[in-house]
Amino acid sequence: MNLSAPFIRRPVATMLLSLAIMLLGGVSFGLLPVAPLPQIEFPVIVVQANLPGASPEVMAATVATPLERSMGAISGVTTLTSNSSQGSTRVILGFDQGRDIDAAAREVQAAINASRNLLPSGMRSMPTYKKFNPSQAPIMVLALTSNVLQKGKLYDLASTILSQSLSQVPGVGEVQIGGSSLPAVRIELEPYLLNQYGVALDDVRETIANANQRRPKGFIEDAQRNWQVQANDQLEKAKDYEPLVIRYQDGAVLRLSHVAKVSDAVENRYNSGFFNDQDAVLLVINRQTGANIIETVNKIKEQLPALESLMPASVKLEVAMDRSPVIKATLKEAEHTLIIAVVLVILVVFLFLGNLRASLIPTLAVPVSLVGTFAAMYLCGFSLNNLSLMALILATGLVVDDAIVVLENISRHIDDGVPPMRAAYLGSKEVGFTLLSMNLSLVVVFVSILFMGGIVGSLFREFSITLAVAIIVSLVVSLTLTPMLCARWLKPHQQGEPTRLQRWSEQLNQRMMAGYARSLDWVMQHRRLTLASLLVTIAVNIALYVVVPKTFLPQQDTGQLMGFVRGDDGLSFQVMQPKMEIYRQALLKDPAVESVAGFIGGNSGTNNAMVLVRLKPISERKVSAQKVIERLRKDMPKVPGGRLFLMADQDLQFGGGRDQSSSQFLYTLQSSELSALREWYPKVVAAFKALPELTAIDAREGGGTQQITLVVDREQAKRLGIDMSMVTSVLNNAYSQRQISTIYDSLNQYQVVMEINPKYAQDPRSLEQIQVITADGARVPLSTFAHYENSLADDRVSHEGQFASQDINFDIAEGYSQDQALAAVERAVARVGLPEDVIAKLGGTGDAFAESQKGQPFMILGALLAVYLVLGILYESYIHPLTILSTLPSAGVGALLTLYVVGSEFSLISLLGLFLLIGVVKKNAIMMIDLALQLERHEQLSPEQSIRRACLLRLRPILMTTLAAILGALPLLLSHAEGSEMRQPLGLTIIGGLVFSQVLTLYTTPVVYLYLDRLRHRFNHWRGVRTDAALETPL
Repeated sequence: MNLSAPFIRRPVATMLLSLAIMLLGGVSFGLLPVAPLPQIEFPVIVVQANLPGASPEVMAATVATPLERSMGAISGVTTLTSNSSQGSTRVILGFDQGRDIDAAAREVQAAINASRNLLPSGMRSMPTYKKFNPSQAPIMVLALTSNVLQKGKLYDLASTILSQSLSQVPGVGEVQIGGSSLPAVRIELEPYLLNQYGVALDDVRETIANANQRRPKGFIEDAQRNWQVQANDQLEKAKDYEPLVIRYQDGAVLRLSHVAKVSDAVENRYNSGFFNDQDAVLLVINRQTGANIIETVNKIKEQLPALESLMPASVKLEVAMDRSPVIKATLKEAEHTLIIAVVLVILVVFLFLGNLRASLIPTLAVPVSLVGTFAAMYLCGFSLNNLSLMALILATGLVVDDAIVVLENISRHIDDGVPPMRAAYLGSKEVGFTLLSMNLSLVVVFVSILFMGGIVGSLFREFSITLAVAIIVSLVVSLTLTPMLCARWLKPHQQGEPTRLQRWSEQLNQRMMAGYARSLDWVMQHRRLTLASLLVTIAVNIALYVVVPKTFLPQQDTGQLMGFVRGDDGLSFQVMQPKMEIYRQALLKDPAVESVAGFIGGNSGTNNAMVLVRLKPISERKVSAQKVIERLRKDMPKVPGGRLFLMADQDLQFGGGRDQSSSQFLYTLQSSELSALREWYPKVVAAFKALPELTAIDAREGGGTQQITLVVDREQAKRLGIDMSMVTSVLNNAYSQRQISTIYDSLNQYQVVMEINPKYAQDPRSLEQIQVITADGARVPLSTFAHYENSLADDRVSHEGQFASQDINFDIAEGYSQDQALAAVERAVARVGLPEDVIAKLGGTGDAFAESQKGQPFMILGALLAVYLVLGILYESYIHPLTILSTLPSAGVGALLTLYVVGSEFSLISLLGLFLLIGVVKKNAIMMIDLALQLERHEQLSPEQSIRRACLLRLRPILMTTLAAILGALPLLLSHAEGSEMRQPLGLTIIGGLVFSQVLTLYTTPVVYLYLDRLRHRFNHWRGVRTDAALETPL
């Protein structure tokens, strides 16, 4: 059966079919979103709860624990962690990857509602939740600065105008604001004056709350009119609160201004943002799932002039971070690489055939196959990203293979004097089954990746489907368009004078053929030596896989650095600011740094800061982001009480939404007993610091932050008419920035915040000045019935799986690979000898790497098994698929040896290269064996004669297809622009594997074929079955 015959007879229909494929692909190309990597959904929900003034331990016990108990019963939860800091708790729930995030969100809301009665009554609002994808980095950060306006006003502009407008831009998801807080009226009470006038803190609070009301007042109407009733019950500015009457005393009026300083300020004074040398409010913009990053960023930039016009003239809106330039440069480089690969492949065909007209035929297969693939990508919801573009670049060398095989076979018949039309029928029929075997066995390799679970399966899904579709389209093109064009474009063989190029090409082919024939004859006379070399390559494969350094993914250079500043436990916000200033100035001095933005305090704690460093384009800085980090670590000034941790921002991030992870790698200790955790955590940290494989170890140091414990004599308090609720209330009023009233505006709501004057809160002895007013009006100082003790407490309390936990963040030292470092970590923990009640485990990228390492051998075996099954079905044989698979060990040796020699680590990208080699290298064996079987069946040749002749006849197409694949991958290897760190390992793996395997498989395949054919004859003879090749009819 000749599948190509109807298409050869109908050239118009064939051309229109190809044009239809290109038209669909071209339209789809314009609709594809753009992203750095495939969208990987980690179903994560983050629950946020706030209780101003509460200590981390109180937040953990009264807020985190009830929420964890309710949410731990939700189905599909894989991870449950919480972080509690001063006045804030954040609970992170991770779900199975297949879990419907919207359904999970409904269950989370139900769990929050169920916890309502278990949460503290003082919470002003119920916990809120949001859906979150920790693997998705922000696409843009805007900085709002002004030399005139206070940061509270800037925050208000960001919250009421910018955030709302930006959220309406198509493609924009969440807009987060940091670096300050909303404006507020702050009331700072003077404890001495309160004591002098005998005023209780609760009296002040109630006076303010009662004076600021905005409630419905109804209306008045008669038979003709309706009047709305309003009153001046809303106080909006500090000057409106100052004259408030607290009480009348001895005929005199005691006003709020007599006992307090009232000012227009901000809700939280422990939060400060910056951009370069200026104070700033930052807007962090995330995209919607599946949105085109470049289009979304462009639409945001189009809106910026209009947004600036809505703000005062003194306000500047600047871009602090923009991911689109790097993504644009990466995609542009990938497109250039694709064009270069196409040109190189065309050049290979032209040099081997020496005929420009013939060279154009397989050249047309490339655009039809690649452009047609865009249609399938659009239907599958894929994006143009690093991996899908790498698939298309590699497909350039693969899709032309089929056309080369068809063209070469038809050209051989024409050279033998057969007319082009007849040659097209004969040639396409002879290689039809070969093409089917080559492509189905190649597609099944990539289809097997789809059955991988977890991160690897999600990450490589787009790559594998894109490449598989391109191969299938190329098969269709090679069986339809290519033979039709050969029948009409190729000229009959003429005996005239050939051109110089044709003579050179013919001489090259003859010399290669003669040299190969002599070496092949020698090899077939020394079969045992050849077979032994094959067995050696299998052993070398195993040895190289063990010794080659391994990593999860190549370290990307996105042009962004993330930094975290850790202050010693207990450091105040005021002390942290000058430390952050030193680091900020040091970062700005580096020649590779373009801008620095970040903020101190907030929910991360007063002794922590986050920094976002934007680097100059790689063409200007000339060094990678990792090299910049290493330079900054060496040059960074030593700041007492502070530590700066830097890491290169990655497109794919792990950690499940953990707060303030200062590295991609973390190690977690957890225990049901907090005392056990406190005992063993420092020992593990010390063991890690002794490892040369690790650097930038970020761990809690010291016994904790300073804590003042008020010890109340309950009996004495009871005699004085004081209970614990009165004590708690007065302390809350004094020290917790208590929000006591709300100011309602047409655009937003603002708070009235009460506390004692901060200057009195700088010394624990201020507690002695705090008085409790009893029910009968007596003023009782706290010192009368209580005393305070100094102690240490955690400034952050973390839970994992409802157990107490602590993390150790670390980075890999220069000169060590991930597998070496993580193995050293496991050995160090084993030497520490943790007890059974302390559980230790890897997290972040380290955990993802460990999981991928466990599955890699099974993934490779699964792909080999899939190929064997397909080939066995196609050839109706148990033996011939083994001959074809025998070509693969040499490819593995070439790939691994190349990585080892050049010092490149084996990553998931290299694993993709191995999968690709499994599909490509066996093509050579299929072309040899398929022709050998045909010769045995139709010309009754012996196995030795048939395999030798098949090897010689298929030498030219094998060399052409292999060289096309090598040159298709060469631009990946030679690339040094943006995104090259992801492409180079793939190019190394493919080129190294193809070059090495090309040398060996041309000789090992015929030898293995003969050995297995002999084994097949013996086995069938033992069974009493005929073994003629004619009986082994392929499917």
